[in-house]
Amino acid sequence: MELEALVRAALAEDIGDGDRTTAWTVPETATGRARIVAKAHGVIAGREAADLVFRTLDSELALDWRRRDGDRVAPDDEVLEIGGALRSILTAERTALNFLGRLSGIATLAARYVKAVENTECRIADTRKTTPGLRTLEKRAAAAGGALNHRMGLFDMVLVKENHVRVAGGVAAALQAVEGPAAGQRLEVEIEVRTLDELDEALTERPARILLDNMTRRELQEAVRRVGTMRGGRPLLEASGGVTLENVREIAATGVDLVSIGAITHSAPALDLSLLVAE
Repeated sequence: MELEALVRAALAEDIGDGDRTTAWTVPETATGRARIVAKAHGVIAGREAADLVFRTLDSELALDWRRRDGDRVAPDDEVLEIGGALRSILTAERTALNFLGRLSGIATLAARYVKAVENTECRIADTRKTTPGLRTLEKRAAAAGGALNHRMGLFDMVLVKENHVRVAGGVAAALQAVEGPAAGQRLEVEIEVRTLDELDEALTERPARILLDNMTRRELQEAVRRVGTMRGGRPLLEASGGVTLENVREIAATGVDLVSIGAITHSAPALDLSLLVAE
């Protein structure tokens, strides 16, 4: 969904046929200023969506952003100052904060994972485990936190997973089925393997990437060793499954190239932000 349509739908969902409380407590002519401030440490993301919420509701509001996507904040740091009609500011408040808080939470969690593997050769990647309709925004937020965007959808990369392998008749058969069409469309091919035997089978076809699913630390180390003995170009190795902030550095230390983490988008807590009208 285009961002403008998404913002309009979000505003309609919240306002319905009118913001009763604001209409009955705030004079129509009242103007003033308000600030959005951080109440916790985090990384900002979602500025474009929040900005559009305010501008869609009232194009005459003055917005002075103090932070950009990817900027770190601490408690009491000012993120945005807004000036204009107070009715407009208060009616837009929750929708804007929902976008900004949700997306900043994703950026914040992504940044924590990136920090956890600092000074290794491993990169943190997101997944397709996103909120329906919000994938583009959530992946931008993950990138603001320093994560690598994995494929955007089913259309821009070939990822052969367990069920595809089962239906196709095995790892090699699945890879052979996709290699020609993928090359014709210049799409990268990745395959998920669950065992070292499946890894060996995949290596006979030399895909661009191999996803090592739910492997132990020892299995990951052995997978890295086996791939390291290959002559010529070697596939990129991605570890996934059971990754936490507590064990991600240990996984990265095995020598894998990527660690993909669904929790970055599906389980990130919102960053605590507040809008306060100036007295």
